[in-house]
Amino acid sequence: MLKTTLITLAILITGVAGMADLSVRMIGGQAELGTIEIHGVAAGDFDAKLWQSGKLNMVPDSRSPLIAPRLRGMSRNIYAPSIIDLGDSWRVFYGAWDGTDTGNDRIYSLTTADFVDFGPRRTEIEHGAFIHVCNVTSVRLPDGSYRLMCTAYPDKDGLNKPATFTSPDGDVWNGTKAPYEAQQSDIITIGGYDKYAAADINGMNVILYEDGIYRLYFNNFKDFGKVYRATSKDGKNFSFDGVSVEFGACVNDVKKLTSAGRPIYLMGLHMNGQRLWYSLSDDGMRFGPPRELGSNLGDADKYMVAIGWVVRGNRVLGFLYGAGAVPELNRNRIFGRWLQKKVVF
Repeated sequence: MLKTTLITLAILITGVAGMADLSVRMIGGQAELGTIEIHGVAAGDFDAKLWQSGKLNMVPDSRSPLIAPRLRGMSRNIYAPSIIDLGDSWRVFYGAWDGTDTGNDRIYSLTTADFVDFGPRRTEIEHGAFIHVCNVTSVRLPDGSYRLMCTAYPDKDGLNKPATFTSPDGDVWNGTKAPYEAQQSDIITIGGYDKYAAADINGMNVILYEDGIYRLYFNNFKDFGKVYRATSKDGKNFSFDGVSVEFGACVNDVKKLTSAGRPIYLMGLHMNGQRLWYSLSDDGMRFGPPRELGSNLGDADKYMVAIGWVVRGNRVLGFLYGAGAVPELNRNRIFGRWLQKKVVF
């Protein structure tokens, strides 16, 4: 299995003449003269049958981790990625202590054209009135505006609740130029879910935008074992829809795609352990039994705490995930795996 980065895979084969001395290795970009360079192994158009079969060739990125915390500051814990396709690049939002002096979660972002080089990092949401604001999921609307759904802790009852932040351009959040100081008033409502006031919703608050409405997929640690869905017209006040899947894991991302001309919804889940899962739906409400997406590769990513899909148009190119080496979950890094065609020699 080849360990590579996302888009421009190049394989170096030396000693081709006679094949007496063959070696294969990943190289960064253009191959040297006298070698063979292979491209085009990235995932194609989304194929639900491939995902339903469970035969996915997910290749770990050669860098481990892909994104590490900044070296400055005593608090270094980066783990909750959410990735937006900008067409010519991607914007990666993430929750972290990204080289800060205090262990308070904040929301950051960076951009990348290829997941090889990464642009400068910027704080988008300060924890403000909360101890932590983290576990971000993000959407970009057709008009270019952004919506974030995050975990905020604590609410007035000392619990985790989803809080939302809007921006017309990705620079101004809830009317304030970044970084915005989060407020208690940013917490959302969910009507019709009688357990919401006492709910503990931490790291499982997924926002999806479709056909002019917002969907929220969430769990509740006080009512665990199910992923629920709620719907809203304004992205702040939701109405409870019901159970989307019964499964003991935390929902972290949902993307709407198409396959064979029909809509397909792809859900990603984790449970702070050695496995990640995915589930599919053809209506966005009822999801099938989750399948295992992958397991940890070693001690460095033993505790897998978050997952975010990387898409380009209707292609799922892979996923980023937060993971760490300790059960306290306070030394996480962001890792990457890429869905690729197999290369057989």
